[in-house]
Amino acid sequence: MLPKCDIIVINTPLTEKTKGLFDKAKISKLKKGVLIVNNARGAIMDTQAVVDGCSSGHIAGKSLDKTISNLEMELAAARVVQDSILTGIPISGDLSVTEPTKRRKYLMVIGINTAFSSRKRIDYVRATWMQQGEKLKKLEDEKGIIMRFVIGHSATSGGILDRAIEAEEQKHGDFLRPDHVEGYLELSTKTKIYFATAVALWDADFYVKVDDDVHVNIVFEEVQQWIWRIASCTA
Repeated sequence: MLPKCDIIVINTPLTEKTKGLFDKAKISKLKKGVLIVNNARGAIMDTQAVVDGCSSGHIAGKSLDKTISNLEMELAAARVVQDSILTGIPISGDLSVTEPTKRRKYLMVIGINTAFSSRKRIDYVRATWMQQGEKLKKLEDEKGIIMRFVIGHSATSGGILDRAIEAEEQKHGDFLRPDHVEGYLELSTKTKIYFATAVALWDADFYVKVDDDVHVNIVFEEVQQWIWRIASCTA
């Protein structure tokens, strides 16, 4: 099945059996141009094999204009564990992600594409139509609607830009950090990775992507009624 897949999502804990699961031999059998979304932590993927695959064009998960040194740095860097992308998935003592025995069903996941330079846009969205704090959690628990700002990582993994987003995530809890290096020319890849990541994390009826320059300044109850009308029409 793997040789036929356009997108592969890896979301498994690190064990003796999964260590080095995606080695050079396994990667060579994948479909050319495959997009790999790695939500797992640990040495499940052979870093050098992935770097070679990106360099040759066999793997399209990273842009081809990146230098090998940057790819090695990005692939080797420890992924930041974000509460927002682990909603509903418990974390074991070694911080590896494990699947729950039964996934909750949600109505929809709304991903808001944003960037490191979009500070004001994020504030505007929060000030208009996106819920915050306890209201955001209540919306998820009672209505099954998940909202997240979607932003990947900087080219310098763990740099000042990433640390700023991590600090904001601790405060607001409304970010989704997919395994993607931010760049204007990488928006199509970012969108694909967002949908693949959202599907892997949440079982929902709808998956929506909007940009951070979309502002809805109306009573939020009206937005909820509009969403429920869509749901009832498709039920």
